[in-house]
Amino acid sequence: MRRPVAIVTALVLFGEAVGIVLINAVLATVAENQHMSLAGMDPDAMSAGTWVMGGVSGLLLVLCGLIALIAGVRDRTPGRVGRIVLIGCAVVHGVLGAVTVGLVGWAAFAFMMAVLALLVLTLLSYGPESRPQTQRPELTPTAP
Repeated sequence: MRRPVAIVTALVLFGEAVGIVLINAVLATVAENQHMSLAGMDPDAMSAGTWVMGGVSGLLLVLCGLIALIAGVRDRTPGRVGRIVLIGCAVVHGVLGAVTVGLVGWAAFAFMMAVLALLVLTLLSYGPESRPQTQRPELTPTAP
């Protein structure tokens, strides 16, 4: 069951990456066309910053999706760095879920919690592998 969960997690993260890039593209275009500024900041800087934030967020989501996809295809636990990246992605989704419930609504919160659940399920299903216990000869019971 862990392979399909990891692959679904990867596909959801890839879709989310596309969505984040598109949302930031719309925000950057609106900020540029209406010459919006925040506390006197240059509108071009606002637009460029929004483009950069969308690109970086999209790349990070694609990286998380690739880690989950590779884990699912190989059916092996991600390495230490891969697990740290997936844990960081899960934490970000939890925090953003808490923020979106107030700003966007319950539907966005439900989506963020679903992605969080997929990430946690992937991390738990690919947990530390149980190592086979090697028996020492002095502890092995012998027949009389």
